[in-house]
Amino acid sequence: MSGPPVVRLSRLFEHRRLWFFTALFALFTLAGIWLVYLHLNDTPVQLDPRLFSWQTWVLCTLLLFLYFLADGLRLYYTVRALGYRPGLDCMTRLVFVNLFVSNITPLATGGGFVQVLYLQRAGMPLGTATAATTIRTTLAMVVIFAAAPLILVAVPVVADKVAWSSALSLGLAVFITLYLGFMWISIFQTGLLVRPLDTLLGLLAAVRLINPARRLRWRYRIRRELIRLRHGFRRFLARGDRFRLLAVLSTLVFLVALFSFPAILLHGLGYDLHYLQVLAIQTVNTFIMYLAPTPGASGIAEGSFGHFFSGLVTDGHLLLVIFVWRFLTIYLGMIVGLIILHRDLLSHFRKDLSPRAPT
Repeated sequence: MSGPPVVRLSRLFEHRRLWFFTALFALFTLAGIWLVYLHLNDTPVQLDPRLFSWQTWVLCTLLLFLYFLADGLRLYYTVRALGYRPGLDCMTRLVFVNLFVSNITPLATGGGFVQVLYLQRAGMPLGTATAATTIRTTLAMVVIFAAAPLILVAVPVVADKVAWSSALSLGLAVFITLYLGFMWISIFQTGLLVRPLDTLLGLLAAVRLINPARRLRWRYRIRRELIRLRHGFRRFLARGDRFRLLAVLSTLVFLVALFSFPAILLHGLGYDLHYLQVLAIQTVNTFIMYLAPTPGASGIAEGSFGHFFSGLVTDGHLLLVIFVWRFLTIYLGMIVGLIILHRDLLSHFRKDLSPRAPT
């Protein structure tokens, strides 16, 4: 897509498209909640006052602050490891805009793309910015993809809820293998991506969708950014960089904070569930959300949560916990992200994102 970052972002999220994606997310969310109500929670929602006690909400507020902070730091330290130092305003915007965009696009594809545009605006080359956002996502996925299969097999409260079959096991193994294989090629064998991309450009030129001069420009830019992408990964994996360790640690803090919200809510309602049990369920639930084709895993997230916690939580509380959990971890950040993105689109990024020179 040609043009400066602001133009590309404006084209991607012009107002009709923006509200359409948002409405689609809301529709899938309501469908998921309705299915949970029909099949897992057929009693009226109980607005239990214990859930709204000041102790519970103080803990939720502190955890929410840690959750947003760790989410920002895991990208910040990744960017620092690649030799750049974005400003605080830029990083704050990235946290909330990513929350909004990744949850209204299928398979969370849009969040990383928009983060790349913001990082470009802050002075990072396209390939390096792509490496930063990909590394940020990969760190979390490696933890979840490594832990989820073990939990699915070894933790009874989760394993008993899964209808295992040879087809399911094979599909899970194939998906993880393909994902890891793609990441390996992207990091260490970037040259393998050049030939198919060159072929694609040749086809576009052959049918006259692009002219020969543009084909040559795009060919050069693609090769340049793929080299930067590879160098970004390799620089992050190089030894002796404290920012790499900080990025990993902040990712772990982020995931623990994300998975801890249901534990606080259920404790406030008087349930005596083991904390590690809740973390195990949430790890698998998030793993399923990564595979969901709906925008932001909407509908599937609510259904999966209800499936795994049904039997552990009474019917009247299940929908209430689902809504508060999603509100704190997703809806609240999406509202802030929508406001920020809407203002940025209206102002066309006239406000400086405080870029700084590479360190």
